[in-house]
Amino acid sequence: MGYVSAVPVPQPRAARADGAAAASGGRRSLAAALLLGALGATVVLLSAGQIWAEGTASVGGGTVPVEADGGAVTGVPTALAIVGLAALVAVFAVRRAGRTLVSGLLALSGAGAAAAAFLGASDGAALDAEAARISGDTAATVAGLTHTAWPYVTAGGALLILVAGLLALRFGTRWPTMGGRYERTGTPRAARRAPAVSPDRPEDLWKALDRGEDPTREG
Repeated sequence: MGYVSAVPVPQPRAARADGAAAASGGRRSLAAALLLGALGATVVLLSAGQIWAEGTASVGGGTVPVEADGGAVTGVPTALAIVGLAALVAVFAVRRAGRTLVSGLLALSGAGAAAAAFLGASDGAALDAEAARISGDTAATVAGLTHTAWPYVTAGGALLILVAGLLALRFGTRWPTMGGRYERTGTPRAARRAPAVSPDRPEDLWKALDRGEDPTREG
């Protein structure tokens, strides 16, 4: 006596639940990426304008304080933060392969800005250049060189941009497109009901026949 294995039948409720979970996850990742990307770019832009390095330069037998902000040390974090903001907006204007490319650009912007900030945390060239300008001696260097915490704050903001880019790479296909509806999530759409056919109206019967429907079948 043979055995017949039962074939599981997909349950509409389960499909709807999976679709709702995917949509919910897409909304959460979208909100997180927007928040992290915008916050990270803001932190980078603000902290790059703060004092990164301080020291003293010898001028006329005395010393004068010398300092350099993040823009004087390196302009890379500021430039990449602006690129990251543009990429964050552009993610919603493209789809499919274009969205993946823009998401990658967003992640690379954060990584590049973080690397530049970490390198700038120990750089003294900007202060030496300022000392040479003040003293008029091109060979002048800075004494008592110290660095503030702002380069590391900048790097932290850049890492937030990087995380936003990684979220876009991972979940970007579930996000909406600017001016359009949400991307297809694979959830079944509700079937469209055929217009009601009235047997008392011949034109309805002919329209039903044109659609390939049986006008005599009750809905």
